[in-house]
Amino acid sequence: MTSATKRLRPVRELENEWIGLHDGTRLAARIWLPEDAWIEPVPAILEYLPYRKRDGTAVRDALTHPYFAARGYACIRVDMRGSGESDGFMQDEYFRQEQDDAIEVIEWLRTQAWCTGRVGMMGISWGGFNGLQVAARQPEGLDAVVTLCSTADRYADDVHYKGGCVLLENLGWSATMLSYMSRPPDPQLVGDRWKRMWLERLAAQPHLAEVWHEHQQRDAYWKHGSICEDYSSVRAAVLAVGGWGDAYRNTVPTLVEKLGHTPCKGIIGPWVHKYPHFAVPGPRIGFLQEALRWWDRYLKDIDTGVENDPDYRVYCQDGGPPQTRYEHRPGRWLAEAVWPSPDVAQHRLRLARDGLAGQADEPLDVSIRTPEDVGAMAGEYCAIWLGPDLPGDQRADDAFSFTIDGPVIAEETIILGAPALSLELASDRPQAHIAVRLNAINPDGSVERITYGVLNLSQRHDRERPEPMRPGEVETISITLDHCCHALKPGQRLRVAISTAYWPLIWPDPEPVTLTLTLGRSFLDLPVRAASDGPEPVFADVETAEPLALRNHRPQRHERRILRSLATGVTTMEMFDDFGEDEDMTHGLITGHIAREIYTIHPNDPTSATARMHWSQTLTRGEWNVRTEAVCDMRCDREYWYVEGEVEAFEDGLSLYAKSWKTRIPRRMV
Repeated sequence: MTSATKRLRPVRELENEWIGLHDGTRLAARIWLPEDAWIEPVPAILEYLPYRKRDGTAVRDALTHPYFAARGYACIRVDMRGSGESDGFMQDEYFRQEQDDAIEVIEWLRTQAWCTGRVGMMGISWGGFNGLQVAARQPEGLDAVVTLCSTADRYADDVHYKGGCVLLENLGWSATMLSYMSRPPDPQLVGDRWKRMWLERLAAQPHLAEVWHEHQQRDAYWKHGSICEDYSSVRAAVLAVGGWGDAYRNTVPTLVEKLGHTPCKGIIGPWVHKYPHFAVPGPRIGFLQEALRWWDRYLKDIDTGVENDPDYRVYCQDGGPPQTRYEHRPGRWLAEAVWPSPDVAQHRLRLARDGLAGQADEPLDVSIRTPEDVGAMAGEYCAIWLGPDLPGDQRADDAFSFTIDGPVIAEETIILGAPALSLELASDRPQAHIAVRLNAINPDGSVERITYGVLNLSQRHDRERPEPMRPGEVETISITLDHCCHALKPGQRLRVAISTAYWPLIWPDPEPVTLTLTLGRSFLDLPVRAASDGPEPVFADVETAEPLALRNHRPQRHERRILRSLATGVTTMEMFDDFGEDEDMTHGLITGHIAREIYTIHPNDPTSATARMHWSQTLTRGEWNVRTEAVCDMRCDREYWYVEGEVEAFEDGLSLYAKSWKTRIPRRMV
């Protein structure tokens, strides 16, 4: 399981290099490579992001890129057009221009005297997305990709829509990008032109929430950059990595299944949205060694044995009392030689009047109409920070949902795959949502969420061509839940919980909805893995390069609160994330970040929903002091969303620039 790369080579760092594009734009790059690479050229590993190499990703870059460089690679961390110190403007995420620029960067890398002409792309989240997207363009020399926490389908499995439902993260991510992209380049690298670049960048900045809320179905906008449109277009060897605490847990098994024409392996651990050599919850793994084995095999043609690895290595999480944050998640590693696995079989459980897996098949209609604030214990859609972001005890949400429980489990049962339900139901409204949670009831009464799924019922047949429900007409609805790997323990019971709302994860329906579910004719298909005595996968211990030298000026603080007004009945959820303030001791830049989110809704009125996101960013060095404030707001009625945004930039405490947006967007069967 170790790489053939043994010899460590002294590393040279090029703090800021300019990569010129054909249109005259210059992209800023930070490069780590062996000192002797001009004599003994090496392959290149590209990480290509809008998150600012100077400060945004500097901590994780220091742990990762010098490690590969010492083992015979040139690692290049490039800021995209319009971000960090790079020229130009960013229009949107995953634009064709973004991919075109990446292909030019790859061409530039291949012509450098220190490069062998072979290139890999690595990245998490945005960088994981564009690694796959660029690979689908098949640029010459791109032979391998390591993609983490990414997606193959931008509409169905990203931060914008899920099951055809509008995610609140659609607005949240827009606010985050408005804030991220509002910061100026570092004068230490770009000189006196920093303010002109900053003002031009602010003037060109879009409010992406407007764009994303306009595209409410799966149209050409979302198909662009979604490799699921043509998996065969990806020819590079792909190592896909994810975490059960992350939003993108479906991608890894999907890629392993769909990329059978090219080398592809998958690993999923217990982690949130982080690289697994420093992620929580543990156990962490020697991810850099795993990636190095991939690079050595597909960029250097060294026999590292990766072809013989199981197709799918997955961490099976033990059931137990839920926590909103884990330092370590109990469980064990499992290996599937091939995926889909012949050792996983579908077990069909009936939703019956006498319980889950019940025998009674006589139909019984039950009505489901839940308060609009059900979902408060869902946790963050994409857990990424180190706050209490994971799903909590589901009893609070289950109390206001329809639930159906199974018998006490007598022996361990491993769920591996994507559970699915076939539900016979009717709606009293043409527009309706349904949220389904698969939970485990512990002997102490606490309830853990295993996995979940949501569906906009107007997209029950087609993501591209929605069709309203016909009030009162019974239909059979299929809903697939997210992939999971979970060990149900003896003494636990399985529960299906169904609600007509899931706030603040998805935006509510235009009006209250009552669903009528027919028990006895509805089913849960559970993917159950057969017991196996095969050896568990073994990963190396964590290794990293030397961490970045930092001086902390303000500690981090994270808070989550749920409030119910006894006077108005309104439920308010508040999230506060102060990421602290740190000084990079290599160049003296001090950065600070604070994010605030507030969601309100009345349990009886879906049109009372409001969301507000507010980000503050600070950059200081000596007498240089800048700050930006970015705010996004959203509310609704039955026909429209009302979306507002504002960004304001300050220098030395004085307002330098302000810009605002305000729009009304028609709701089209969402």
